[in-house]
Amino acid sequence: MKLKSIIVEDEETSRAILKNYLKKYCPNVEILGEAANVDEALVLIRHQDLDLVFLDVEMPYGNAFDLLDKVGDINFETIFVTAYNHYAIEALNAHASYYLMKPISIDDLIKAVDYVSEIKMKEDALQDQVLVPKTHSVNGKITIPQQDGFEVLDTANIMYCKADDNYTEIYLNNNKKKLVSKTLKYFEEALIDSNFARVHKSYLVNVNEVTKYLKGKGGSVVLSNGKQIMVSASKKADFLSYFK
Repeated sequence: MKLKSIIVEDEETSRAILKNYLKKYCPNVEILGEAANVDEALVLIRHQDLDLVFLDVEMPYGNAFDLLDKVGDINFETIFVTAYNHYAIEALNAHASYYLMKPISIDDLIKAVDYVSEIKMKEDALQDQVLVPKTHSVNGKITIPQQDGFEVLDTANIMYCKADDNYTEIYLNNNKKKLVSKTLKYFEEALIDSNFARVHKSYLVNVNEVTKYLKGKGGSVVLSNGKQIMVSASKKADFLSYFK
């Protein structure tokens, strides 16, 4: 995974060295900008969605801790890079991910970046768990992941779901469609208590939206929007059980 990062360091030579090391030894770090002081850093932080900030402690017109105080709600990891070891406790209290001493050891730099990568991967995994539809804890709702968070849908507004390889197309009753990077099996399990029936290997329908059943080996269902969907012979009995 790419770590979107900036370097905050007042010495141009030090910035160049760190940037060169990162490019050569830590290709997963993407440098989006550089700052030489607190004010420049604040502009970058407020206009970028960052994963990581490489932060020198002593800078003109304020230090690293002044910067973090001004940022307030910090949603990125920090790696302190400094020539002074007496800031370690303050850095720890500021929730630093790593503390690197100058001159920078390449091995230590790689360890620091790997450590932050691990943190971000764990956060992503946790977020993915949070985004699992929770029909038991949030009645009549499911969540679907998006790049910037998740969207909450009313299950009653879902007409049907269609498999698209490892993705699922969710068709809503307002004629809109959502493409989600989850399998149809995933939604079948998530919607198990919300009157959704798996009528075909590729389709999961909202039983409340069924207006007609047409006979056949498996038959087919017609939904309230006029959509007709085949019912597999193997799924027929399960589907009809909703109407007994």
